Amino acid sequence: MTLVLLLGSGPNVLTAKDWSDVPFNHIVAINNAWRVRPDWTHLVHPSDFPEDRMPPQMAPDQKVIQAIDYVPLQNQYGGFVYAGGTMAFTASYWALAALKPRAIAVLGCDMVYPKTERTHFYGKGTADPLREDKTLRSLEAKSARLLVKAAQQGCAMVNLSKEESRLVFPRTDVADVGALKPASFNEELVAAAEAEETRLDYYVPSGKYWKVEDRFDVDAIDALDALWLRSVRRP
Repeated sequence: MTLVLLLGSGPNVLTAKDWSDVPFNHIVAINNAWRVRPDWTHLVHPSDFPEDRMPPQMAPDQKVIQAIDYVPLQNQYGGFVYAGGTMAFTASYWALAALKPRAIAVLGCDMVYPKTERTHFYGKGTADPLREDKTLRSLEAKSARLLVKAAQQGCAMVNLSKEESRLVFPRTDVADVGALKPASFNEELVAAAEAEETRLDYYVPSGKYWKVEDRFDVDAIDALDALWLRSVRRP
């Protein structure tokens, strides 16, 4: 049984720093999160990730995953416009396709950015979901879609965070990750959402959806997001 831990850059990711005997086969770090644990197995980052923030050295079994690796795999799930253009969602879809896990547990990916508090475990950072982006109008809906896509291949998406979160994944503790079942969902609403994605045809093979975003109707995206959000029972 393959279990994946996905680490983002939220302040609570430091909770994972001192965990021992973790049940995970793979630990996927997003951007700077490789600093949290030395036993990470995969580092996922975009093409503009600064070279001076890369690990100074890597073990033979540690791998770096870049756009050339994750774009084709995320495209298997409909591409970035439907999936949401954040590295948290990108890394999750990559892990689904590449690692075939039974569960993906996320931490530090809540995508809540208070103005007066630390937004990242290393201090202040750039928050993807706060930028002008037609794919990020409902992070809750994008996480609902991911929850369904994972469940369709027998994978549970869970959130290890105890704090406020934009994700609709069920919450759990590290010890219980392997015991959780994939989420249940409304098959008719999922079929309707998938049919609408096909009709809209907002697929961008290169992954650089922002270069052609004039094609996208925000009202249509909002209606599609509403379908995905209704398709799962929110905790």
